[in-house]
Amino acid sequence: MKKELLMASALVSTLGVASVAQAVTATMAGSMKVGAEFESADDLATDNNQVHDQSNFNISLSETTDGGTTISTSFEIVDEGTVAADDDNAIKLTFTDGSALELLNAGNAASTHVAAVPGAGGEQGVGGTSTQNAPGDLDFGAASTALGVEWHSAADFLADGLKMSASFSTDNGLAKAAIARTENSWGVGATYVTSAGDTALTISGGVSDSETATNATQASSDKNGFHVGVVAVTGDLTIGAGYGDGDTFVDTNEANTEIDGSVMKAGIKYVTGDLTMALGVSAGEGKEGAFGTPGTTDDSVDSTSASVTYAVASGVSAVIGYTTVDAQNAGVSSTDDGSSWYIGEIGRASCRERV
Repeated sequence: MKKELLMASALVSTLGVASVAQAVTATMAGSMKVGAEFESADDLATDNNQVHDQSNFNISLSETTDGGTTISTSFEIVDEGTVAADDDNAIKLTFTDGSALELLNAGNAASTHVAAVPGAGGEQGVGGTSTQNAPGDLDFGAASTALGVEWHSAADFLADGLKMSASFSTDNGLAKAAIARTENSWGVGATYVTSAGDTALTISGGVSDSETATNATQASSDKNGFHVGVVAVTGDLTIGAGYGDGDTFVDTNEANTEIDGSVMKAGIKYVTGDLTMALGVSAGEGKEGAFGTPGTTDDSVDSTSASVTYAVASGVSAVIGYTTVDAQNAGVSSTDDGSSWYIGEIGRASCRERV
């Protein structure tokens, strides 16, 4: 990462932004969550009780030029049964007006403007498997790891309370293994923050398109879609809703298919003292058919989840949650059907040091 910062410093100096200060700020942050899930899947022969554990460790380095521009990069390690390192890190330039530019590894700008619809905490979920095509997330675009650029405006861009983002990436030639890589992509997103009396309103949305290729299987897909949402906060009460819609075109060199999907989410959260109560619902639908023809399948995933979280101490929380899922695969109940309880704890910590 320090090599990336040095390279970025040289780039910034070349661009004439300003000379670079020598002191580097290192920020280390981590989280650990562990709990037990008691799952009752309707279409499985036996119930599935298991322990979930996940740890995240993140290191970020940043330095500020004499002119006020901050150069930063980061690295993350996630351990969830197997250790995975996130090495698709961009070099980020944050300017004095609050705008930012991410270079080299561009992401999906639309995903940074997905509405933060309240939902249950923890790891609740029914761990069945199915081939149904109903989406579960509002954002249909895949995050890109390709060569590109991502721009984020400062707050109050063009109008008070408005912030916008845009990204573009191009083929970096990495889709030469069995792992699918998102290559060519673009995304645009916006968030508008306003108020109505004592209620703070956040309205957000985005549009994106991304291409994914897997050379080993000679398969490719093109995803495009949009999402919109609104979140209202009044005191300790948060209410939100969002909607996403998109298409996925899959080319396997043997058959071309088109998947039309949509999803709606809504949720509510209430905080009283150290206690947080949340309830969320989600309804996704998907139809699959030959390219250019109406979908013939009838896939759906409807879920309801609730949780109660208690702040035991600074950075440590205990959570209990429940979720139920009703899934249909081509109109037939799938192995994702069922319900589960989750009981666990979440711990977080961070520190900063100048090196």
